[in-house]
Amino acid sequence: MKAKTASRRQKILDVAAEVFRETGFERASMDEVSQRGGGSKATIYNYFASKEELFFDVVYRAAEVQLAATEAALDSGEPDLRVALERFGQRFLAMLYSPDVQAARRLVIAEGGRGGLGRKCYEMAPARCLAMLDSFLQQAIAQGKLRPADTAIASVHLRGLLEAELAEKYLFHTLGPVTEADIAAIVERAVGVFLAAYGPPGYLPDR
Repeated sequence: MKAKTASRRQKILDVAAEVFRETGFERASMDEVSQRGGGSKATIYNYFASKEELFFDVVYRAAEVQLAATEAALDSGEPDLRVALERFGQRFLAMLYSPDVQAARRLVIAEGGRGGLGRKCYEMAPARCLAMLDSFLQQAIAQGKLRPADTAIASVHLRGLLEAELAEKYLFHTLGPVTEADIAAIVERAVGVFLAAYGPPGYLPDR
């Protein structure tokens, strides 16, 4: 019975994601989701108390699994800081520019000002990612791998460098497919700039 319930919930999320992508939050309706899913609106409300809650869960589902993998990629036990940062950067960009997450981000950008959705989604992913980076960079400073710095700002700088080559094209819908080779090259350049700014005194890039 539990498996059936989970399967039904998943089906609703799949259909809702399709409806939100096609119509946007404002024009999407629980009626449309129920019609496409072959169920009743009452069934949807058994799982989700409101359209806002359904929307948030669609976005959460798109990001959560990949975000967890991204966090796991930032390994404080890796002795080579450049390797650790590049591994994280590659996983981060692969997540951010995957089709599902791109679609979810567009929904959040379009609808984020509605009823606190933007803040809720920001806390779910970007803020969580920055907090994780902050903690990692504090450890790197304590180990002498980076110069002393405000790690909250350094975290924003690192994330900004990783996105710098893709973000504007994404926002203006001119971004084509992003390959693994593209990501690897972008990350190498971004981490190089970050380490040039935040590396320990006397740091010389090895590439």
